[in-house]
Amino acid sequence: MYQLFDAVAVLIGLRWATVPARVRLMTLGAGFEHQKEGQGMNSMARFVFVTILVGLSGGLAFTQNHDFSKVEIKVSHVAGNVYMLQGAGGNIAACVGEDGIVIVDDQYAPLTDKIHAALKGITDKPLRYVINTHYHDDHTNGNLPFHEANIVAQDNVRKRLESGGLLGYSLASAENMSPSPKEALPVVTFAQDVTLHLNGEDIHAVHVPSGHTDGDSVIFFPKANVVHMGDDFVTYGFPFVDIVAGGSVRGMIAGLEGVIQKLPADVKIIPGHGPVSNLDDVRAFLKMLEDTLAVVEKGVKTGKSLDQLKKDKVLAPWQKFSGDFISTDAWIETLYNDLNGNKGDARLMKHN
Repeated sequence: MYQLFDAVAVLIGLRWATVPARVRLMTLGAGFEHQKEGQGMNSMARFVFVTILVGLSGGLAFTQNHDFSKVEIKVSHVAGNVYMLQGAGGNIAACVGEDGIVIVDDQYAPLTDKIHAALKGITDKPLRYVINTHYHDDHTNGNLPFHEANIVAQDNVRKRLESGGLLGYSLASAENMSPSPKEALPVVTFAQDVTLHLNGEDIHAVHVPSGHTDGDSVIFFPKANVVHMGDDFVTYGFPFVDIVAGGSVRGMIAGLEGVIQKLPADVKIIPGHGPVSNLDDVRAFLKMLEDTLAVVEKGVKTGKSLDQLKKDKVLAPWQKFSGDFISTDAWIETLYNDLNGNKGDARLMKHN
């Protein structure tokens, strides 16, 4: 039994003895439970492999509080040969055809088998490429179990996954993300853009400098008339802008303005989180960003502190965008930090 754990751990550059005790306990307990349910050794090995991965890539707290067995992967046809998969974490785009499967983002490692099954329901072709829109683990935590495919991302995604570090809209809110194992890192990276020519599509990944993070990419599927926006466009309300990791509200605005100019009126848009949207939805999101930034900037210029801006409820007209994830006060703090150049841990790297 322990030889199996060592073998799996070695695959990600670790020894079983070095794995934190709480991860070992969770792995052992869950592994025996799976074996008792009659699953074979291959299934158990995969489960152990995934569990260790999640625990060591900064996702342990989430997985301990989330029952992935209850997550269902919903598949929706978007247009042409492009589909959207929703489960837990960021939306996955899948381009399918004779050349194989290209997916954009891969959610959480414990969902790997469910994602594979969902893709099998669309096509029996193999997975060939995974494109990461940015480095956050709700979009990249599946990189290791999907590493049989070629992983593609902007340069800064690989750098941040490799080094780990802080993420957040302020240092006070920052969380630590552990370095990823070598096998989970992108093997193809780019500075500005890259194109994959598969399945009759010209899949074009374009870097958005300093938007949601400093390694964002928007993915265009021009023949299907679909675009995956990553977390530079979301539908859950005020967005999370990772200022600590080089993100910027003003960069997000500039990126959206540039993307909108390239898109036809009838394009279908896959957000980082939320349902398939249209260009009007993106324009409304952009206007909210611009308007709220202008209000907070006006307050900053008159000498108001962060606490005063919150106390004055300067963003009351946009209360409908406030959510459990990013509240109105959190968004004010995001805007305030961005305007004042409080970049936190963004020292790690600069755009090439």
